[in-house]
Amino acid sequence: MNSNRLPVLTIVVPCYNEEEVLMITARELTSILKEMISETLISPESSMLFVDDGSKDKTWELITALHKTNHHANGIKLAKNAGHQNALLAGMDTAKTYSDCIITIDADLQDDVQAIRQFIHKYRAGHDVVYGIRRERKNDTAFKRHTAQWFYRVMEKMGVELIYNHADYRLLSKRALEELGRYRERNFFMRGVVPLLGFSSAEVYYDRKERAAGESKYPLRKMLAFAFDGITSFSIKPIRFLTISGFLFLVFSAIAGIFAIVQKFNGYTVPGWTSIILSIWFIGGLQLMGIGLVGEYVGKVFKEVKHRPRYGIDSGLIRNTSQPKKPSATPLRTRLRSSRKLS
Repeated sequence: MNSNRLPVLTIVVPCYNEEEVLMITARELTSILKEMISETLISPESSMLFVDDGSKDKTWELITALHKTNHHANGIKLAKNAGHQNALLAGMDTAKTYSDCIITIDADLQDDVQAIRQFIHKYRAGHDVVYGIRRERKNDTAFKRHTAQWFYRVMEKMGVELIYNHADYRLLSKRALEELGRYRERNFFMRGVVPLLGFSSAEVYYDRKERAAGESKYPLRKMLAFAFDGITSFSIKPIRFLTISGFLFLVFSAIAGIFAIVQKFNGYTVPGWTSIILSIWFIGGLQLMGIGLVGEYVGKVFKEVKHRPRYGIDSGLIRNTSQPKKPSATPLRTRLRSSRKLS
């Protein structure tokens, strides 16, 4: 970035059925943008980019209305629900063509928007990646708090580098976004990929608040699926665990077989229907679990080799900007739908 020019910031906000909270979110983000513009921290061309991830309510209608009345508000509408991670990617891919840096934040306003100012200070100090990290989890239920801790421990054991208590509240510079474009896997686990970029990073700590309105879009089922995707996308240790388990059961079976032969010769043959049935059920269950786990990895390979696009953009509302557009060396959006329309 030219040191004599203020950075153009885009705040990317993925939205799925957020009509109850969207206007509140837009008001809060607009306020912080105007404050930073007046403080000459960012360029007046800075903006918000709302990504409608196939919402079934009036989210897109509200984004359209915002675009007409708020010159800091832009939006894109995905052709269908692509998932939170892909919605983030769609927004980041769109914003990086006219931004010096982007900040991703969820629409529920649980992440403190006042921390954005600290993000920009860290960026202007020379950091390409800035992580927003929760100070504590006092607002979470005991179950969610303990399962989150368990998740980070498991991921660490699996060899996945994660930032503790960091979700998707982060800043990425244009250079970091260009590098991120080289990671083209379909099974994209952003929290694990960003630390792999290797650029200079910093951390900003904040207190997470209660959701401003509406309901959480991440129930227990989705959180467990997200955790499982993260593990299987970054590590083959679960398969190695099955291999080791199989070897241990083979050794155990050999010992049990020798013991049975010795008992046979000593005349101590005792009917063992219960133990046999329990063993069959246990080994059968382990085999089914192993087949399912291997199938999960095969399924991920199946998705990767097809090279289907992560998302499709139906339409967009992007204002023209005088910021010169620099083409990406390895764009993520080469496979977007040709029906994308930008105003």
